[in-house]
Amino acid sequence: MGIRVRTDRCDGCGGAAEPPCVRICPGDLLVTGEGGRTSVRDARDCWDCAACVKACPKQAIEMYLPAQVGGRGATLQGHSSKQMIVWSLQHPDGREEVFNIEAERVI
Repeated sequence: MGIRVRTDRCDGCGGAAEPPCVRICPGDLLVTGEGGRTSVRDARDCWDCAACVKACPKQAIEMYLPAQVGGRGATLQGHSSKQMIVWSLQHPDGREEVFNIEAERVI
């Protein structure tokens, strides 16, 4: 797996000194780069924990899934709030599946 920051969506959280995705990454793999946008130091070192995917308020970070899970090229995006985590699975054929998880059930 691995993550990708979509530069068409990322604005560095309005020039924040430390955007949520950078702050939450346990591997210290995300950095604020050119134009204040977030970038990945080395996606091969990613632990696939998806913390940054959930933390991004712009849904600018995608996680690539193994072919066995969603098909070759499938991506997963997430958004969390105090009440809900919403995961969006984009299949290579254009189909989308959305999964809602109530935050009170998240440990």
